[in-house]
Amino acid sequence: MPVERNTGRNPTAKELAEAKRIAALPKEVQRQHPSALPADPSKLDHINTYGWLPEFYIDKPFRCRDCGKEEIWKAADQKWYYEEAKGHTDATAVRCHDCRKARKANARRGGNG
Repeated sequence: MPVERNTGRNPTAKELAEAKRIAALPKEVQRQHPSALPADPSKLDHINTYGWLPEFYIDKPFRCRDCGKEEIWKAADQKWYYEEAKGHTDATAVRCHDCRKARKANARRGGNG
């Protein structure tokens, strides 16, 4: 029986408040937090920058730029995006799941976004 994974979509007020609290902590404290996931520098070698590379990932709350809904970009999803999908560290979640899904469907139909 598959285990349902918390994706950060439709977070409860308590989950959102906790994510905001952790995001506001100093980096040294975030790094030691039990929910922090360590980054694997060997999987970030696709990023050719003199700038910042993540040392760890934490759940990051964000507000959708299209509809204003609040969601959480989970640490595990960030780790996958940056290390496996080879996304750039300057990229961050800006649209909720529903708006991303609608935007993709519109693009497939030939819309402007």
